Amino acid sequence: MSENQTNPNEQAYEFAENFGASLTRSAGGNVYTLTIIGQIEGHQVLPDTVKTTKYEHVMPLLAQIEESEEVDGLLLLLNTVGGDIEAGLAIAELISGMKKPTVSLVLGGGHSIGVPLAVAAKRCMIAPTAGMTIHPVRMNGTVVGAPATYQYFNRIQAQIVDFVAANSKISKKRFVDYMMATGELATDVGTVLYGKEAVDCGLIEQLGSLSEALDCLHAMIRENRQTAEK
Repeated sequence: MSENQTNPNEQAYEFAENFGASLTRSAGGNVYTLTIIGQIEGHQVLPDTVKTTKYEHVMPLLAQIEESEEVDGLLLLLNTVGGDIEAGLAIAELISGMKKPTVSLVLGGGHSIGVPLAVAAKRCMIAPTAGMTIHPVRMNGTVVGAPATYQYFNRIQAQIVDFVAANSKISKKRFVDYMMATGELATDVGTVLYGKEAVDCGLIEQLGSLSEALDCLHAMIRENRQTAEK
């Protein structure tokens, strides 16, 4: 490759850095750090004044990380208020389907559709001060007042419950109970779980900091390397 040519992978990583992502190379392994912040943007473009994570940027990036020989593991840093349900679930499904080591760390908040995103990693952690809001599926704008609409809401909510239960240690019943709780949120139903509460109920695996998340990821990378050498 000539000096004037750029590695396609390098171009993609430089592009991703503009959206809060970076690749760190070390003797312990190459770690790709991806941030999921603000609101998950779906099929509708949100105003410029709103911080967003755009699914059309994240989805191909995850596929590239999984295929890249340069990346040994993925660290997900989450501070999100939630957002588009389908876009969030699509990203979560991609993360849960990755073979490479993945660790998520909830910082600030992992609210709403941020809950499936947090538990999608192979190991999930939460900072002691971070919160996670669990509530029923909601929709903004005009809604058709028909039984079919209610059925749709129930079905997509069931998909979220199934995904969270399959990727964490919380039971479906307990998760739904948190969704439908009253008295916790003003003018709404649902529950906010902070740090230790999220761990105690089985939603998140452990309390953690950045250093602990990286230590865990490097341990998973070492294990992968040892398995490959056998």
